[in-house]
Amino acid sequence: MNNIFVFLCMLSMPTTILTGSHSFCMLTTNIKGQTPFPQFSVTFKLDDITVGHYNSEAGTYIPRENTTNEDMRIFYINNEMKELQPFLDELIKSENQTEGPLVSQLMTMCEVSGNEKAGKLFTTYAIRGSTRDEMNLLNNKLTYQGTRELTKLQLEINKWVLETIIYKRCIRDLKYYLDIRGIQVKKKVKPRVRLIQKANLDSGGFHVSCLATGFYPRHINLTLFRDGQSVADHEITGGDLLPNGDGTYQMRKSLEISAADKHKYTCSATHLSLDNKLDVLLEFDHGEPFKSVIPSVLTVLALMLVFGVAAAIIVWKRRRADSNKSGYSTASTSEESMHKKSEIM
Repeated sequence: MNNIFVFLCMLSMPTTILTGSHSFCMLTTNIKGQTPFPQFSVTFKLDDITVGHYNSEAGTYIPRENTTNEDMRIFYINNEMKELQPFLDELIKSENQTEGPLVSQLMTMCEVSGNEKAGKLFTTYAIRGSTRDEMNLLNNKLTYQGTRELTKLQLEINKWVLETIIYKRCIRDLKYYLDIRGIQVKKKVKPRVRLIQKANLDSGGFHVSCLATGFYPRHINLTLFRDGQSVADHEITGGDLLPNGDGTYQMRKSLEISAADKHKYTCSATHLSLDNKLDVLLEFDHGEPFKSVIPSVLTVLALMLVFGVAAAIIVWKRRRADSNKSGYSTASTSEESMHKKSEIM
């Protein structure tokens, strides 16, 4: 079965980095065929928080964690969903597939900057798990990438629909949810940043990781520096944004280095919660990979030696005491025997 939530990973994609921007996303899934899922469903997200859900089985918009009166919003969204579903049905009918369910998805996302200036609109359509069309609208300019060859007239029509209908609705919903759910997405939690060094026994070198965790919002710049110069991207592994269980995020970037490497490495993080960038410096002598663990090993050996000597002394004293008691007992027995013999005589 095709991956129904193929675009959810795109919700973690940075929009306008570190400017306090916010986004509103509508992820629509349409299914043709028998599955345990509703034929038509839509998830609404403010930044990374799900604010509501609609599906064809319930037939109505359901706010999530709602603490305000959204009756009018529900009315608007229900009507818009009734307009959208026939459009997606027509798109999916053009596909020739006789076996298994057929899944199509449409994602629409708009942005507003920290000063509430409207930003770009991004739409993408996919079917069978692969992208068919992508459109970006920014500053009255439309950019299109897709499998279809669109004429100039078709592009103008798409631009008019996006600009006049889709964009206005998306920005309207974005500002509405910022008003009623803004506290949830405007919180700021500082990242905890560490630069971790581990010996790589397979290569004889080191594995250096720059880890930032526990931060919110999700946008962060995490950079590894070598002697003050940023490490090239092709040397870096990782960099994926991952959620923590408490609603915060984490990111890790790693680098493999040789045992002979004598450079200085720095992990640098820039985040909305920080007044200045946070730098963590790591300096170590790569010529002796296990030098850092030698003091600990010597301490453990010394303690083992002390305890071993103490145990030996205790055992020796106990054996000596037992031996003295045994000797005293033997002497006493001999004296009693001699005394009895003298009495008999």
